[in-house]
Amino acid sequence: MSKIAGMTKSHLLATLSAAFTLAVCAPALAEIKVDPASITRDVKTLASDAFEGRAPGTTGETRTIEYLIERLRQSGLEPGGPAGQWVQAVPLLHTTLGQGPVSLGSTPVSQGREIYLSTLRPDDTARVEKAPMVFVGYGVNAPERQWDDFKGVDLTGKVAVFLINDPDFSAAPDEAVSGNFGGRKMTYYGRWTYKFEEAARRGAIGALIVHDTPGAGYGWNVVTSPRGENYDILRKPENLISLRVQGWIEGTAATDMFQQAGLDLGQLRIAARKADFRPVPLSGLTFSAALPVTHEDVISHNVLGRIPGARHPEEVVFLGAHWDAYGKGEPDAKGRVFRAGANDDALGVAGLLEIARAMKTGPVPDRSVMFAFWTAEERGLLGSEFYAATPVYPIEKTVANLTLDILQTAGAAKDVVLVGQGQNTLENDMARIAKDQGRTVTPESLPERGLFYRADHFSFAKRGVPVLLQMGIAGASDLKQGGRTAGQAWIDNYTGNCYHQACDAWEPAWDITGAVQDIELVGTLAQDLATSSKWPEWKPGSEFKAIRDKTSSARRQLAEKRQ
Repeated sequence: MSKIAGMTKSHLLATLSAAFTLAVCAPALAEIKVDPASITRDVKTLASDAFEGRAPGTTGETRTIEYLIERLRQSGLEPGGPAGQWVQAVPLLHTTLGQGPVSLGSTPVSQGREIYLSTLRPDDTARVEKAPMVFVGYGVNAPERQWDDFKGVDLTGKVAVFLINDPDFSAAPDEAVSGNFGGRKMTYYGRWTYKFEEAARRGAIGALIVHDTPGAGYGWNVVTSPRGENYDILRKPENLISLRVQGWIEGTAATDMFQQAGLDLGQLRIAARKADFRPVPLSGLTFSAALPVTHEDVISHNVLGRIPGARHPEEVVFLGAHWDAYGKGEPDAKGRVFRAGANDDALGVAGLLEIARAMKTGPVPDRSVMFAFWTAEERGLLGSEFYAATPVYPIEKTVANLTLDILQTAGAAKDVVLVGQGQNTLENDMARIAKDQGRTVTPESLPERGLFYRADHFSFAKRGVPVLLQMGIAGASDLKQGGRTAGQAWIDNYTGNCYHQACDAWEPAWDITGAVQDIELVGTLAQDLATSSKWPEWKPGSEFKAIRDKTSSARRQLAEKRQ
């Protein structure tokens, strides 16, 4: 008020005129619109039997790669891979465990029913002979959180036994928790991938995670759905992991296993929630296995398409979805053998293809826009991890990564579900675009499931790139027909029956109106980033902020070039 009072009349009029002109002339946010019919055609094609479940290294992959490249060509994109190619080769190790004896002490256990194992080593036999077993609680080593479950115990030559999720997760409502792990909101330390990696870093030859559905976020049927199959990025012999077998033990079988060692698993769960927990040997109990291994080296592929930026092509906005699914399995009740992942993630792939077409028909963006179709997501985010470790475009100049992975097919929604609330400023952009769509933002309802760490965007987040994941199973959408009750019913049916199963197939009953809303939101956000100079940032408290901050000078130099 004091500044206005001190202005001359002419100065005040000029200032108001300039403000009015800026408001009127500022370009409106260009909304991306997609074609639902085109999305449906792509899903039906990719999820058809001709694509054989889109497993890496199979005929299904060959057909998928050819299809994606042709669709990108039709939309006018150019190759975005190394040396001007459409693909980035991803060398993988593919293993499958056969049937053989597995025992806990002298008690045989059944692979698939009581225990589920796989291997990431190219050995002819996954062999463990009477290895000592050690319970390591949640298996967390987090100095920044003042937490160490290992307390210096040597795991060399042993089998480590873990609980799934974080120390704060299973606390009773009236139980004091450390708070170091965000209450029931999962951190990366709660993910099974972290636990296996930590066991291998400490020289263990085996690792088992005690399964429980609430902690894992999915049932035993999902754990066993790969049927002994696994993949890893191909490693040199000197870089092979130490784990000869890794996997899960079913909850009841785990209780029995601890009882054989004279231990109470329920009491140990409580003890593991405290920072003073120390590893507990399963005295008198050993683990043995002798399982035949079929292994092969497979060259799989990421597909990369590009719209080059007109003014700042070195600055890159990434959009991603994974093309792989689970291939061929045992017949289901309807006789279907291909686990084709119509929703997970043919629908995301189809959405990405439509965003690419829509952006290419519009004005040329200032920044380059990359469309990435990743391999081996279902095998541990391997395609995106390989790219992020060997990027075609510098990570420090990557503006953001936006990922589509599982979208709800139950109809239009009054909201959009946010995964990873509080991580970075992209969620502010999401809220702004959702408002323009007439929608609100709802935080994910079950952050303890750790969805933020379970999709391909995480490979970028680990390197400091701000990310946004759009995933329809993160929380019950407030559907226009039926509200959150109907939204939750869709999640329960999908995750309980079809997630990673043959019934994840295209159905005429699908209503992709809500999926289209989410696809258009992500596309509009990508367009906004590609035509602006802003760099999304991690919020204070995010575990990824310090990583990004290390490369801030590279982005300052880019900003200086603009001036």
